[in-house]
Amino acid sequence: MATRREQGADILDRYLDEVTNDPASLDEVAEWALGKGLFRPAPMDIRKMCREIIAEGARAQKRFDGKRWYRAKHSVRTNVGGVQLNLWADIDKNASHSFMSKSIGQRRRSIADDCFSMKMDADHFSEAHPDQLPIQPVLDFTEDVAEREAAERLARDRRDKAAA
Repeated sequence: MATRREQGADILDRYLDEVTNDPASLDEVAEWALGKGLFRPAPMDIRKMCREIIAEGARAQKRFDGKRWYRAKHSVRTNVGGVQLNLWADIDKNASHSFMSKSIGQRRRSIADDCFSMKMDADHFSEAHPDQLPIQPVLDFTEDVAEREAAERLARDRRDKAAA
């Protein structure tokens, strides 16, 4: 039996082969797949479902410290007794320096992995289409982060002025 990822990729491939050559909305693909009986979800472990919902909520929880919004809950992937686990902590309550250092390092590696994958995609497209301008992704996010920080400061200053 195909994994969920394989099933999803296969459904999209089939839709693009059978229905359209244009970029497609996943809402349209899902409706088509359901109508054709192509989507067959496996039974889900209730504990796993609960764990995923808790993790989703934890990743989304933000707090404001008077200057910035920050993520309240953090995780570290670790191996305990031969079992890989994600351990969670609250940045203000029970996250040690070591825990936060590992968590931020793991998030950075995840971002680097995404950037590497994006570069491979851009390189492939550019080589497969030599008649077009090459796509050269910018991997230095210094300016992007500075712009976001400036926008946050501006929004905070405007809120403070409006409240005064």
